[in-house]
Amino acid sequence: MAPRSWIVVLLLGISLCSSLAYGAPEKLCPADWDQYRQRFMASDGRIQDTGNGNISHSEGQGWGMLFAVAAGDREAFDRLWRWTDTTLRRQDVALFSWRYDPAGAPPIADLNDASDGDVLIAWALLRAGQRWGDAELLLKSGEIRDAITQRLVRRIQGYTTLLAGIEGFDQPAGTVINLSYLVIPAFVEFDRVDHQGPWKDLLSDAPRLLKLARFGKYDLPPDWLLLPDRGRPYPAGGWPERFSFDAVRIPLYYRWGGVDAKEPDLLKPFDRFWRSEGKQRPPAWINLDDGSVAPYPISTGVAAIHAYLTGAPAPASPVGTEDYYSASLYLLAQLAGGGCKTDN
Repeated sequence: MAPRSWIVVLLLGISLCSSLAYGAPEKLCPADWDQYRQRFMASDGRIQDTGNGNISHSEGQGWGMLFAVAAGDREAFDRLWRWTDTTLRRQDVALFSWRYDPAGAPPIADLNDASDGDVLIAWALLRAGQRWGDAELLLKSGEIRDAITQRLVRRIQGYTTLLAGIEGFDQPAGTVINLSYLVIPAFVEFDRVDHQGPWKDLLSDAPRLLKLARFGKYDLPPDWLLLPDRGRPYPAGGWPERFSFDAVRIPLYYRWGGVDAKEPDLLKPFDRFWRSEGKQRPPAWINLDDGSVAPYPISTGVAAIHAYLTGAPAPASPVGTEDYYSASLYLLAQLAGGGCKTDN
């Protein structure tokens, strides 16, 4: 047997044993997946951000691939992965350009990656390879994980974390990171099949970093955080000083990955903000410097994250009515909560 064949067989065996040991992945409600696929997935496998000019992101491709695996939809998964691999994959490294604009000339004007998109794609490939017994998908996941380890994992001030992308986040004052790019449940599953990787260090340092990123009257993290070479982190310049559209994913990923199991107070600031502001739905963002808030409420997708965090019933599905981002957050919260609880 050729060396590559041995590697493929070994990967398949390790990953299938891991899958059996930890159970099958969560399942999406069929009606939600059907609507998501119809509304946001183009025929070529491109996920369209309907709230942002129908552009596509590596993050959205990763989410779509995860959802297809959870729905057991191999045909959709293959289309999603084919488009992602042929269109977004960089030529120099097994990572993915972060943004595709169908109206642009060229559609990919910035070759830089976004590390959460890279992680999500690798995670979806791992789950797909395990679910369908496809060693080639497992091999691709491993290639991406290796690239993440080599190009994106960084040790800063004693903390192991991820660069947001290969380029553009090292500044004279320090390194800019985005805590919502730490897809904690993916790291948990990566560590099961790749014990030599940096995943344990990322998992152990994620809550330490979150405890340092406490700002404003609710002790919330900003979307973008600067880790200086010395001293405490602070909100990064160049972005609004807000707990906003990125940072709302932090409690979802942290709870899903179980990093707060030994620290029950870790995620309480998120619940406190969402309960304290607004009688119906709280504002979509808060400025961590002056306390000003958005003039509009959180989406149903964010409300679903809050419900998951507190154990409350999920709100009615927005997948058929709200935009891509709200629908995606809703489906992520559904998976994090153990999958579909109804027969719809």
